[in-house]
Amino acid sequence: MDLRSELLKSIWYGFTALDLEKSGKVSKSQLKVLSHNLCTVLSIPHDPVALEEHFRDDDDGPVSSQGYMPYLNKYILDKVIEGSFIKENVDELCWTLTAKKNYQTDKTSSTVLPERDAFRLWCIFNFLSEDKYPLVMVPDEVEYLLKKICMAMTIEFNCVELEDFFSQDSVQHSSITVWVFLEMMNSGKMSRGIDKSIISMAIEEVYREIVGDVLKEGYLWKKGQLRRNWKERWFTLRPSNLSYYSGEDRKDCQGHIVLDGNCCVEVLPDRDGKRCMFCLKTLSKTYEMSASDTKQRQEWTTAIQTAIRLHVEGKTSLHKDLKMKRREQREQREKRRQSKEEELQKLRALQEERERKLEELELLKEAQKQAQVLLEQDEQRRRQQHEQLQQALEVQLREAKETRVSMQAEMALKEEEAERQRKRIQELEEMQKRLEEALQQEIKARLDEESFRYAQARLLAEEEEKMKALMSLQEEQEEYILKTQREKQELKQEMEVKSRSLDEAQRQLEEVRANRHRVDQDVVAAQRKHRQASTNVKHWNVQMNRLMRPIGPGEKRPSLGSSFSSFQMPTQRDPGLRLRRRSGSEDQDEESKENVVSRAGSDLEKRHSHKSNGDMDIP
Repeated sequence: MDLRSELLKSIWYGFTALDLEKSGKVSKSQLKVLSHNLCTVLSIPHDPVALEEHFRDDDDGPVSSQGYMPYLNKYILDKVIEGSFIKENVDELCWTLTAKKNYQTDKTSSTVLPERDAFRLWCIFNFLSEDKYPLVMVPDEVEYLLKKICMAMTIEFNCVELEDFFSQDSVQHSSITVWVFLEMMNSGKMSRGIDKSIISMAIEEVYREIVGDVLKEGYLWKKGQLRRNWKERWFTLRPSNLSYYSGEDRKDCQGHIVLDGNCCVEVLPDRDGKRCMFCLKTLSKTYEMSASDTKQRQEWTTAIQTAIRLHVEGKTSLHKDLKMKRREQREQREKRRQSKEEELQKLRALQEERERKLEELELLKEAQKQAQVLLEQDEQRRRQQHEQLQQALEVQLREAKETRVSMQAEMALKEEEAERQRKRIQELEEMQKRLEEALQQEIKARLDEESFRYAQARLLAEEEEKMKALMSLQEEQEEYILKTQREKQELKQEMEVKSRSLDEAQRQLEEVRANRHRVDQDVVAAQRKHRQASTNVKHWNVQMNRLMRPIGPGEKRPSLGSSFSSFQMPTQRDPGLRLRRRSGSEDQDEESKENVVSRAGSDLEKRHSHKSNGDMDIP
């Protein structure tokens, strides 16, 4: 913070004090008085015409702070020479203007600070305030200042009082103004039971340390350069020099020691009746001094080394450097806080995402339950369809049986007709046509039989799938029982219903199996009759060949052998033969399978499905 920024802070208070209506503008007459006083305390020539020329187009209206800044910079601040004026006078001028408007206290109160102490606190506040307008001080700087004052009074700082003050609704948590700060100091919360003189001395010490750049003050014994005698002097250490006075009032200055990078401090052994000695060496001289004790000597040597370091680093004020470091630390803390807030926001987003996924999972579970219900309903519909198909199959089997019976009767009639053919050769052609019709009906019956077998195989395959579905349903039921032990009592009835359904399905399966066994026996009997009929047809062909021998070559009649050549004997690949061959093994395995059914329903269903597939293996 340079000299111009320090001056602008004080002048800002003076400008706002003249703005009585709080409109942000001040009349030209008041600005003339302010500008003249500023030029006086800054020791620069005042040009009364410059203000009128600068605001010539303003039509004698009030001037805002932004409008006054160009004039202030050009005609006042640009002419300021550092060291040619006393900054404390500028601060007193601006304090006088702003205190009349803003600093109003109860003079009769015992806790109100004296006017001089309030002014010094105002100056310290300006030094520690943020470099933005309106001027405010952050809580960290307030705490730092109060700790310095308490250290000067050699008392312990009470953080609770400060926290209570900042917790009030009327105080902003981010920063406070100088008037709020002075009100807090006048309330007496920070200085209960402490004498006003002690508070004033502490404020003056902190003021000289922070605003006056005094690193350390105190009495030391100094050895003279000419007479070489020892005298007690009041020393004041600043970053650029070490001054010593004849008394604590600092009215009679005895000399200055300029500090630069060539200076150094050394500790000396006790001699000449002096103890705790040290010396300050410059390029031209060596100054020997003696402290009251070892602690004071250590503090003075450390402070002088700090002043030399600041000079080498090109810094004019220790507290300006400390203020910048504290500001950097606050910015770093703010960045860390923002990063933590961002991480918390990310964690909240992740938590919300997790909750959303949990909700989706609950929805999926609910959808799964609904799908399970739909699956059970579909399974029930399939069972009904299966029963309907089974009933239709039974009807078709009865019709096929009746067709076989009628065909057997027709075959008997054909046998009688073949016997009569010996007597009636003229009716041979009519008999041949009837035989061809019978053969066509037999072929149709065989085709119908094969279609029925395929339908039966498809039904058995569907039955196997149903059995597998039932087994999977039973396994899911067992897993569901294990996972939901807490709901065991509620689901017990449902398990019993499912168990009864499973028993009913097994009973129906046994009935279907018994029906299929009866149908297979009927098919074997029909095939046996069919084979006998085929033998009779062959015999009829032989008889017809004998009867056709006396016929002359002039007649063009198709031979009976050619007519009956399409009717072939059943081969070994015929499914009826295969069923008949396996019927013996089925009867033998029947008893063992019934025993397996009594042990485990699931094993019986699997074996029965494999057995059914083996029986219906049609080439």
